[in-house]
Amino acid sequence: MRTDAISLRRLIGKWMGPAAGLPVRITRVARSPVNPYGCVRVEAAHGDSRLALFFFRHGDGCWYVFPPQRA
Repeated sequence: MRTDAISLRRLIGKWMGPAAGLPVRITRVARSPVNPYGCVRVEAAHGDSRLALFFFRHGDGCWYVFPPQRA
């Protein structure tokens, strides 16, 4: 695993922007043959609106907003 990797919590704050101050919850955790490292769906709600993003864990242990390439 990379030592300069950004934590999932920090990455969520980066991508959620102003919504980062809102309560955030993980609404889905998944693994599949395509991505054995997994992905999570993170959601922040503010009134009637919701912001949801998927984060994918790659083979190097880092989290990204795009899925890893297939081998």
